[in-house]
Amino acid sequence: MEEGPSAKKAKLTSPDHGCQDFSHLLPPHYRQQVRSWLQEDIPSFDYGGFVVGNGRREAVLLCKSPGVLCGVPFFTAVFEELGCGVEWLHTEGSVLQPVCEAARVSGPVNKLLQGERTALNLLTRASGIATHARDLAKEVERIGWLGEVAGTRKTTPGFRLVEKYSLMVGGVSTHRHDLSQMVMLKDNHIWSAGSVCLAVGKARKVAGFSIKIEVECRSIAEAKEAAEAGAEIVMLDNFEPAALAVAAKSLKRDFPHLTIEASGGIRRETLAQFCLPEVDVVSLSTTTQGYSTVNFSLKLCVEGHDPHNPKVTLSNV
Repeated sequence: MEEGPSAKKAKLTSPDHGCQDFSHLLPPHYRQQVRSWLQEDIPSFDYGGFVVGNGRREAVLLCKSPGVLCGVPFFTAVFEELGCGVEWLHTEGSVLQPVCEAARVSGPVNKLLQGERTALNLLTRASGIATHARDLAKEVERIGWLGEVAGTRKTTPGFRLVEKYSLMVGGVSTHRHDLSQMVMLKDNHIWSAGSVCLAVGKARKVAGFSIKIEVECRSIAEAKEAAEAGAEIVMLDNFEPAALAVAAKSLKRDFPHLTIEASGGIRRETLAQFCLPEVDVVSLSTTTQGYSTVNFSLKLCVEGHDPHNPKVTLSNV
């Protein structure tokens, strides 16, 4: 039997999806972002760094709460920009249990201090997003749904690249990255254009054949109008599960190749209610908003002391 589109998508969001190395997908400019984050923290003189000097030391990165390790390329880039080296003891996407060593960082002690807070901020947040995403992916696997769970564009300004990358590591679809990647026509677009049909028509004139158009719909009538106008995707926004089931079945019957997305107010606790056979995508803003971070600590190795309980903690400031 030929596999349908949902079955093909399932392979992209399988549990193994979160164990792949996605670092080679990162654009070259991500290191520019790393440099800008360092510049934010070190805009001028580093007076505390003068106190400790530049003797070479080693620090151990400890994971102190359970979670998915994510953000390895960003953490590494921070210290490489400062002339330090990082040796990872676990791979990206690994599930870590506390307390364990995740990596060791070596270099001039003042540079270790300069990079520790920026690097930890990146790692704790990226790992938190990946951990939440992995949990969502496991829930989808448990219920046997063949669609995709996705994030949204509700991301942190200046931090979207890390957040979208973390979703991939966790095993969740990133959705569109920006306004240029896909057209999404929401209520304000439709009101300004005059109708769903007019909005889709105007978008198609400039987007051409290579850019997909999605329309946010508040009713079955709007969704059918969007599909008839040529939209490839309709988002059924803020539909209750029962109403979603009726709308999705009706749309798939009339437009078999239409991609149907459910969104709006969906949480981890209610996810299963929206993972219906006729729904292809369920998107949640909680993937990048309101997640719990993973606790990491960078501790300086002191001769004669256990690195798991050292005298100096770099991450307390």
